[in-house]
Amino acid sequence: MVKLSVIVPFYNVQQYAPDTLKSLRANARDDFEFILVDDCSRDETPDILARAERELPGAVHVRHEQNGGLATARNTGIDEARGEYLTFLDGDDWLAPGYYEQLLASIEGLGCDFVRTDHVQCTARARTLHRVPHGRRGVVLDPREAILPADRSTSVDYAYAWAGIYHRRLADRGLLHFTDGLRTAEDRPWIWKLHREAESFATVGLLGVFYRRGVASSLTQIGDVRQLDFIRAFDQVVSETAQDRDADKLLPKAVRTYCAIISHHLGSIERFEPPVARKLKSMSAVALRRMPQDVLDDALDSMDIQRATRLRRLRRRPAAAGVSA
Repeated sequence: MVKLSVIVPFYNVQQYAPDTLKSLRANARDDFEFILVDDCSRDETPDILARAERELPGAVHVRHEQNGGLATARNTGIDEARGEYLTFLDGDDWLAPGYYEQLLASIEGLGCDFVRTDHVQCTARARTLHRVPHGRRGVVLDPREAILPADRSTSVDYAYAWAGIYHRRLADRGLLHFTDGLRTAEDRPWIWKLHREAESFATVGLLGVFYRRGVASSLTQIGDVRQLDFIRAFDQVVSETAQDRDADKLLPKAVRTYCAIISHHLGSIERFEPPVARKLKSMSAVALRRMPQDVLDDALDSMDIQRATRLRRLRRRPAAAGVSA
């Protein structure tokens, strides 16, 4: 039986894929499988993965005939996975040797639905430790209790799918799949759903994932229209949270986070192509008017003056014809 399935999407990462695959080899075990999903790469990535299928123990190579984006590629991997536990890695990141064995031991020892871990962010030669914003470590808790408070960074703001490990029962319940086609912020509806609907989780102070920032092909570096999928992602967060039994408690957090993300993008609007920048403003104004207005009022009142003023001004912006998310 496969104990752990590792789902790794790749798209045009020929420069980084060899390091990723080398680190997977240093984590291989007889009962581990590595599902390598090529999302229709146009560089040398397919050839690199074809070699890896022959050389990496436990490798399973799956190729998309059309590019579907990270969310869709991860869903392909989830559907292929046979493991009792699942985890994720991105095709331009890497791992410390033996990390997955420690990660597996942590969730088996705790016996919970999922475990969240810290990670190291790598920008050029700089290394920065990022911790799960949840104080209690190594204790099994109710994931719903880690969503709040609304005005502080919490576990739902630490949305990285690869910073953790997940029991198969979550996949069987439909809680591990991502919203198909989302090109960015795909992990936001995912982490909220996980925290609202899973039964148990824990955080552990285990380091071993190295997250590469500043990759030229990464959507976080590209100011094109795909970046605007964050609006669709957060619309989903707000809509689903509004249906929750604790909507009155949880909606302020969802709306405030949405507002903070809109403000963040407006604050760095110069990185977007001019037509995309105009669309960002129009779609964000419409999004603000879609939110529960009483909750939005409270959220804006709780924010610093600079962000609140920026968002209030946007909220008053006349609606452009035909603009939607």
